[in-house]
Amino acid sequence: MATHITQDCINCGACEPECPNQAISEGDEIYVIDPKLCTECVGFYDHEACQAVCPVECCLPDPSVREEEPVLIKRALELHPDDAELSTRAGKNEYPSRFRK
Repeated sequence: MATHITQDCINCGACEPECPNQAISEGDEIYVIDPKLCTECVGFYDHEACQAVCPVECCLPDPSVREEEPVLIKRALELHPDDAELSTRAGKNEYPSRFRK
């Protein structure tokens, strides 16, 4: 499932630079995550980077957008077609993912 930012967001901006997919942007009142760009950091980290830096813990899995690891790594590869390291790790099935903890 894609991550989303709840109304508890204090608009600090800590999450935005952490996203490997540039899925986070400043909305009208709070930061928002584009679910079409969110890979829950699959392929990059074994955790969701936005969650790790959020001081109020408002970056949470969106229960209305459920996705599994294969969909997320495929999206990561599509978003980063020139990332040879990601492609190699994905080809060997040796990439970081919160699903593999």
